[in-house]
Amino acid sequence: MVFTLPAEIAAIALQNKAVVYGILFRAVAETLQTIAADPKHLGAEIGFFAVLHTWGSNLSHHPHLHVVVPGGGLSPDGNQWISCRPGYFLPVQVLSRLFRRLFIEALLRAFSAGELGFFSALSHLKERDAFQRYLAPVRRVEWVVYAKRPFAGAEQVLEYVGRYTHRVAISNNRILDIENGKVRFQWKDYRHGGQQKPMTLNADEFIRRFLIHVLPNGFQRIRYYGFLGNRYRKNKLARCRELIGMSKQETMADKADKDYHDIYEELTGLSICECPVCHLGRMVLFRTLQPITSAPLIIDTS
Repeated sequence: MVFTLPAEIAAIALQNKAVVYGILFRAVAETLQTIAADPKHLGAEIGFFAVLHTWGSNLSHHPHLHVVVPGGGLSPDGNQWISCRPGYFLPVQVLSRLFRRLFIEALLRAFSAGELGFFSALSHLKERDAFQRYLAPVRRVEWVVYAKRPFAGAEQVLEYVGRYTHRVAISNNRILDIENGKVRFQWKDYRHGGQQKPMTLNADEFIRRFLIHVLPNGFQRIRYYGFLGNRYRKNKLARCRELIGMSKQETMADKADKDYHDIYEELTGLSICECPVCHLGRMVLFRTLQPITSAPLIIDTS
């Protein structure tokens, strides 16, 4: 699932990254858990993880949350696995409206608490009346919530997670050339059927667009909720597997004896150490650099 902020809210987020992105995570989590727990929809406790992306294909500021959700959840008493309907999880229009309300309420609380700062073109929003007028249009429009087709299996989940969780605003293979103070890169034009097109920017504009996606220091861009939350994950996942009849998983002791390279290869059939281009070269560890734990001793020779 993908939850996207309107352009007006994105402008506020750009000047208040930690506060607004934090509100985005909380509003999305509460929206999904509330609607999923409603007996009219699913009536279950769900689990999911969310990944923050702040960019569009052309490096513009486009904050949105990718959310990976299993197709069902635990019944309120924990004694049954409740599956969603095939190809359908939760009603996106209902999700959109609750997401909008929860987000705006939290944003107004942040404003009242003095947690938001405004400058440049948004400096007038420091006044409450101006801030309320600014939010009026986004209260009336539908906020974009998109539900993609479910994954076909664990391999597809791993592939998706690998592509989306730790990527940066642009990968090296999209940069076509850098010369004469300009950067030319490939982008996808979603307004015209996802066509691949080249874009050329002055180097300083390219750097500016790239740097607006740097997150505040220590900000967690991947977060887990529900039965995937860190506190309850081990026990609740075991219960989920038991209820849907999955074969007994390896114990933690078994997994501890395996290197993550081996686990990845077992699950995907691919090797992390193999060169993805020639499939012949192998990545070999030859030295581990220890972190510096203290400042080097400086001897005063004056």
